[in-house]
Amino acid sequence: MIWESFGAAALGLALSWAALRSLSHRLPSGRAVYLTGPLGALFGACLTHAALGPGHVVATLIGAVSVGAVTLSLLIRPRRRLTRSAAAQ
Repeated sequence: MIWESFGAAALGLALSWAALRSLSHRLPSGRAVYLTGPLGALFGACLTHAALGPGHVVATLIGAVSVGAVTLSLLIRPRRRLTRSAAAQ
């Protein structure tokens, strides 16, 4: 379980890095992103390990990446649109 945890944290960190590189303009501060990715991946690994049991390392890491990605997606802000209000016209 300890190696699954290290693997999940490393994958969550890599996921955070990739998210910041591709969506930096739509994410909050890097500190929040680098904290959310590994914590989400650790939670996903714990959840998957509890559901499947020991001996399913690859499935546990897949679950960790999935939950980490979902957690990071909750941080994405919507695009800003330039709209003119009725009062400005």
